[in-house]
Amino acid sequence: MLSKKTKYGIKALVYIAKQEAKIISIRDIAEQEHISQKFLESILLSLKKTGIVGSKKGKTGGYYLLKDPSEISMTAVMRTLEGPIAMLPCVSLNFYEKCEDCPSEETCSIHTVMEELRDASLSILNSKSLKDLI
Repeated sequence: MLSKKTKYGIKALVYIAKQEAKIISIRDIAEQEHISQKFLESILLSLKKTGIVGSKKGKTGGYYLLKDPSEISMTAVMRTLEGPIAMLPCVSLNFYEKCEDCPSEETCSIHTVMEELRDASLSILNSKSLKDLI
C-alpha cells in the first residue's frame, strides 16, 4: 500500500508542476492539496535532498521543480519517499538484504514471484514520469 507520505509527495509535485515553473509557497501547496504543512515540509525536504525540487527562502520563497516534469521518473519519486520498490529485501535492486529466515534464495518458494512483481512494478514506474500525471 502507498504511504500517505508518498501520496502527498506526488500530489505536491503535480501541483508544483502545474504552476509552470513558478516558485510555490508551501502554504499554498498545503492548502490546495489538503496536506498538513508540517508534514509537507518533511516530504519536500526529502525531495529536495534527492534533487527533485529546489527551494527559495524568504517572503517570496517556496518550492520549484529542478527538472522538467518529463525527466522526473515515478521510480525516483517512489524510491525517495517510499524506499524500496520490492516487497521483500532479498529481491530489491537498490536495498538488497538477505532474508534471515530463508536458507536459500534459489529454493525459496516466493522469491521468484516477488522478483516478477518487482520487475512488473519497475516496468510501469520507469515508463511514467511526473509529466504523465499532469
